[in-house]
Amino acid sequence: MASDIEIAQKASLKPVTQIAAQLGIDVDQIEQYGRYKAKLPLDLIDPQRIEKCNLILVSAISPTPAGEGKTTVSIGLSQGLNKIGKQTTAVLREPSLGPVFGIKGGATGGGYSQVLPMEDINLHFTGDFSAVEKSHNLLAAVIDNNLQSKSRSLNIDARTVAWKRVMDMNDRALRSVIVGLGGTGNGIPRETGFDITAASEIMAILCLSDGRADLKRRLGNIFVGFTYDKKPVFARDLNAHGAMAALLKDAIKPNLVQTMEGTPAIIHGGPFANIAQGTNTVIATRMGMSLSDYVVTEAGFGSDLGAEKFYDIKCASAGLKPRMQVLVATIKALKYHGGASLKNISQPNPDAVTKGLANLEKHLENAALYNLDVVVAINRFTSDTEQEIEIVKQRCGELGYFAVVADVWGNGGDGTKELAKAVVKTVENTQKSFKPLYCWKMPVKEKITTICKNVYGASGVNYSSRAMADLKRIEQLGMENCPVCIAKTQKSLSDDPTKIGRPTDFEITIREIEVAAGAGFLVPITGDMMRMPGLPSTPAYE
Repeated sequence: MASDIEIAQKASLKPVTQIAAQLGIDVDQIEQYGRYKAKLPLDLIDPQRIEKCNLILVSAISPTPAGEGKTTVSIGLSQGLNKIGKQTTAVLREPSLGPVFGIKGGATGGGYSQVLPMEDINLHFTGDFSAVEKSHNLLAAVIDNNLQSKSRSLNIDARTVAWKRVMDMNDRALRSVIVGLGGTGNGIPRETGFDITAASEIMAILCLSDGRADLKRRLGNIFVGFTYDKKPVFARDLNAHGAMAALLKDAIKPNLVQTMEGTPAIIHGGPFANIAQGTNTVIATRMGMSLSDYVVTEAGFGSDLGAEKFYDIKCASAGLKPRMQVLVATIKALKYHGGASLKNISQPNPDAVTKGLANLEKHLENAALYNLDVVVAINRFTSDTEQEIEIVKQRCGELGYFAVVADVWGNGGDGTKELAKAVVKTVENTQKSFKPLYCWKMPVKEKITTICKNVYGASGVNYSSRAMADLKRIEQLGMENCPVCIAKTQKSLSDDPTKIGRPTDFEITIREIEVAAGAGFLVPITGDMMRMPGLPSTPAYE
């Protein structure tokens, strides 16, 4: 059996000018990065066409170490929709080099449902991540320079500065560092560290901005820390936001590439799905919707993280109205949530599949919270048995949902024709209209409780003393009307990664609440969130 990279390297790519022509874009309107990649100008966004486009979100049940193939299904579905005559564009996130060289080994789909050129997209692409990294680290340098300055000091209390540096690589040795050592000429000694670039607030800002002016405004709103007399300091107070925006002048433009079958794909931005909103840029989504009848997009992890933030932060912020959701499930994941061990996950186990359906059912309920119809995509693996697949189909049918097998890895668009037909049928017959789960003007605690009880299934919410102090700081900063972007483990519906399936009678503990003033949301944190991963014992870079 050929590997993903072998399949990708045998593919015959069309020049990006042909892909642009499929979308009605003239060659003079694109900025080519070689033969197969291009940047798209922002003036191609058309609000009238956006209103008519069908936006489809691909989410998943709670992910497992085996992987559910959400990106692969998104790519395969876009190909399948084109095969049945629906003009479709896939709009996805960019991969981070950390996971590419760490565990994942790439994030461009798999088999015959990949975006191409695969090597370029996984390695640097058009430099967007590098630009985010440079913009972020410019602000870090400006902060330390101001701490050192005598003539232009803002009197910032170094103990309150939470802005770290970033690098797009897994490097655990940089998680916690001390800077400014070596004498007075080298700055003020203080504790800080590095996050991975995908966890940068600037990545979140880029993905929520609706244009250059909004990008610069949001960069200026980044909260830096407090002065010694307890006054807040923002990036605009340091006059840093103009230069930071200049570094992102090209990164703000979406990237046009193609799938294995020549379906247009727009790939842009890549924020973490637990710390941030976990989906591509607002600009890229609007661009795809301006150029197509259908747009297939995805949001990181399960519906409790990626989909919730896609709906309550991105869609609510940008005024996007998704038409329906595709929920990806695998037989392996259902067996895992039903208690099967990872060692035996490929062995037939109908009882475990039946028990694991509880997790799937909760994610179906979550889509209903947003008044959306759902189609379940069973991402097929060679180890799946017909009996196991039939168990899923039967239960979904009892609940009133389509459940369709998708052979995206082995057959690409041909393997998703039935899924595509089910999606189109659902879109054309739905009487539902998207609505967010909560109003941003609700009190912060009420917003958190609404998500925890309705989306996670928690019985209540606890707050640490630090979180309570953070709530007072949020009030001081006037950010009570921001949405909340809860940072939680993706491995469980609860905040305990060991609680698989559908946990009940649990409480969520909010440890602290960070302020992402530039991105425009609050980050309640549960448990320990890893923002700078380490390399595994056998890294994918080998």
